[in-house]
Amino acid sequence: MPAHSPKARSRERESKGGGGRLEFLVLSRPPAVLQRAGSEPPSPRHRAAQLEGHGSRRDSGSSASSSTTGGGCPLPEEDCMKLNPSLLGIALRSLLAIDLWLSKRLGVCAAEHSSWGSARPIMKLIEVSGHGIPWIGGTVYCLCKSDSTAGQEVLLNLLLALILDLVLVGIVKSLVRRRRPTHNKMDMFATFSVDRYSFPSGHATRAAMGGRFFLNHLVLAVPLRILVVLWVCIVGLSRVMLGRHNVTDVVCGFIMGYLQYSLVEYMWLSSSNLEIFLRLWELK
Repeated sequence: MPAHSPKARSRERESKGGGGRLEFLVLSRPPAVLQRAGSEPPSPRHRAAQLEGHGSRRDSGSSASSSTTGGGCPLPEEDCMKLNPSLLGIALRSLLAIDLWLSKRLGVCAAEHSSWGSARPIMKLIEVSGHGIPWIGGTVYCLCKSDSTAGQEVLLNLLLALILDLVLVGIVKSLVRRRRPTHNKMDMFATFSVDRYSFPSGHATRAAMGGRFFLNHLVLAVPLRILVVLWVCIVGLSRVMLGRHNVTDVVCGFIMGYLQYSLVEYMWLSSSNLEIFLRLWELK
């Protein structure tokens, strides 16, 4: 065949990258294999060597990554999935789920259309009986009207215990910031800024501390002592039935109120300290 035949000339134009030929870049190839427009294509032997080298590098990279994930260095913390949560975390989540479910089931007086909605006024009356304002107001009134030193001593320590309860409950609520149950109706009596939080129940702490205070410092007959214990339990139960608190809020409130009374007993003001306090009050 002649050297300058049409087929030979067309092959030469194609090998030199003529103007009418369209070139396509294959994205699956490595950047080293991609060629610029107008440059001479690599020979088949050179292209095979490049592809073989890229394959060996890819195999070595995959083997290195597999060794890193398998038996080598651990992956970064953000790439790892925590497939084995701690037993404590599972227990806390389960307890929270049971608490929310039980609190919603017991909130039978949360609204007028609830199953026990007709008993809602009675529950709100019990709510007022455990509120801090009637307790503090009644204690101050009895302290002003009392004539005996022993009675004034008990009432003054009860007043200090109620103030301590308000302070501690307010601090814990502002730190924990647990919201009230979703089925709660915000129509509570004389609420303050921290009352939008749920943990712990201030009514429960006050009832537990006041009940223990009455049982230890008042001479009561057996029926009255039983009534005091029943009142403490009913106050705590009414908080859940009205939808004001969860069950754990009331339980922890009872524990906190019980411990608060122990603190009050440790800081008890005697009659001698009371006389000094009254003298300072008269000087003012």
